[in-house]
Amino acid sequence: MHPLTTTAFEIPGYRTTRSLGVVRGIVVRSRSIVGNFAAGIQAIFGGNITLYTELCERARDDAFQQMLAHAAQTGANAIIGIRYDATEMGASITEVLCYGTAVFVETIENS
Repeated sequence: MHPLTTTAFEIPGYRTTRSLGVVRGIVVRSRSIVGNFAAGIQAIFGGNITLYTELCERARDDAFQQMLAHAAQTGANAIIGIRYDATEMGASITEVLCYGTAVFVETIENS
């Protein structure tokens, strides 16, 4: 995780000096037939379906990393208002979107 990223709209100890616009990372993942079968076996026994959990975590992290790269391209040193969204695009196909506002922040000097 990047130290200057937040779901809030400000970062304590910093002031936003420039807003550079929306940045995003998009990942589209599919679940394999083998993965669906193994997850189905896990579902029979109940509880957390770890194969799907791991797939979701990987997709979210990949989208987050893409968003960080997009922010770096804009010259940002922080991202505020980070959100995730996911959409089922078809059978076993999911889009994961991570987005936020790229900003340039400076440390607030104690007076």
